Amino acid sequence: MGAGGPRPGAGPPDGGWGWVVLGACFVVTGFAYGFPKAVSVFFRALMRDFGAGYSDTAWVSSIMLAMLYGTGPVSSILVTRFGCRPVMLAGGLLASAGMILASFATRLLELYLTAGVLTGLGLALNFQPSLVMLGLYFERRRPLANGLAAAGSPVFLSALSPLGQLLLERFGWRGGFLLFGGLLLHCCACGAVMRPPPGPPPRAAGPRGAPPGGRRLLDVAVCADRAFAVYVVTKFLMALGLFVPAILLVNYAKDAGVPDAEAAFLLSIVGFVDIVARPACGALAGLARLRPHVPYLFSLALLANGVTDLSSARARSYDALVAFCVAFGLSYGMVGALQFEVLMATVGAPRFPSALGLVLLVEAVAVLIGPPSAGRLVDALKNYEIIFYLAGSEVALAGLFMAVATYCCLRRPRDAPPGPANEGGASDAEDAEAEGDSEPPPAGTKEPGSLQALEVLNLRAGSTELGGEADSETAQESVA
Repeated sequence: MGAGGPRPGAGPPDGGWGWVVLGACFVVTGFAYGFPKAVSVFFRALMRDFGAGYSDTAWVSSIMLAMLYGTGPVSSILVTRFGCRPVMLAGGLLASAGMILASFATRLLELYLTAGVLTGLGLALNFQPSLVMLGLYFERRRPLANGLAAAGSPVFLSALSPLGQLLLERFGWRGGFLLFGGLLLHCCACGAVMRPPPGPPPRAAGPRGAPPGGRRLLDVAVCADRAFAVYVVTKFLMALGLFVPAILLVNYAKDAGVPDAEAAFLLSIVGFVDIVARPACGALAGLARLRPHVPYLFSLALLANGVTDLSSARARSYDALVAFCVAFGLSYGMVGALQFEVLMATVGAPRFPSALGLVLLVEAVAVLIGPPSAGRLVDALKNYEIIFYLAGSEVALAGLFMAVATYCCLRRPRDAPPGPANEGGASDAEDAEAEGDSEPPPAGTKEPGSLQALEVLNLRAGSTELGGEADSETAQESVA
């Protein structure tokens, strides 16, 4: 290694160029979550020009969201094979091309294929790699970084919806789609700044290029991890009900007699509170005393969101609805800030790309089940209360399941014998997981970190300190 080069095995920089990566992740997250909802401002114009109903037109956003979630494994494979930067550059071009082609559409089917499939796939190919890079650049400050990146969702939603309305009034929906396509080219700029961090990449993370022989492009073995299984079940239950109140809130308020302008402002209240809650919760989760207990904090956020839905099912006055929006925005922001931090801490950086892809696929199924089913129940029952009760119960159940399963199945037993794995903490556990695919040492041989190996290294180096460093570097080289 040349002088001044990165130290082998050095951890994430927790700053430096990582702040640029964080800014790019903020933008990509904003586009990924805000853009499918912002497109809805064009629906009335599309319905008029194509002579279609609202449900047929709304499939544009539904397909876009389905591609964002459902193509998670595809994105994982591409990231492992080619790296984060090339995948994000290609994703930005796809997202932009989809909206530009949609501006020339003459049928709804063409909108489904362009704005829905192409743009949704492009957003997916930007969103997942950006989270992978964020995990490579931040470790000690990772909860704060995740919270700040997640704040892009409410910020962009608050900005893109008024912008879409302005473009619609001045240029029509075709001109609006064309300009939105140009705006999505910023995703390419975000991908261009995603250079790999200094030092060797985490094993199997694949941020630097093609995988060596024998590496899995999609590590489905992560499904055998109990902690990951708990997380997947939690996310499925959460996604069934988390988005339903926000989708139905405006119509629920109008049904209660709230004027249209005031009803629409309720979503703005949720967004403003959400913007503050996400980075604040990320900073809170990064505190030394709370970070080991982030899964419980995530459970608390889910439980608070579910209880908010349950307690507000009978809210009819505008003041009561405002109070609901404040509580909902706070708990919703906490969930958004912690969900990917919990996954990163659960599986570690090497398996995060595959784990995230599989989680998004499961979440896609829940998103396709939850909100449409809620809409059908509203049409059948003409009653919003049962929807709030159902959604709140699902989210609260997700929080309870996460807390109970973490406490009963995943916590480390207190009577475990002391050893290197216990003394090393989380970092050693992640290293052990990263070594899970390696061959076990032959019978009768000693591991590199054993006392006999240390003595041999000490004899070679002439001192205990030098021997310890040599052992550490040898172990790191063997992992790399």
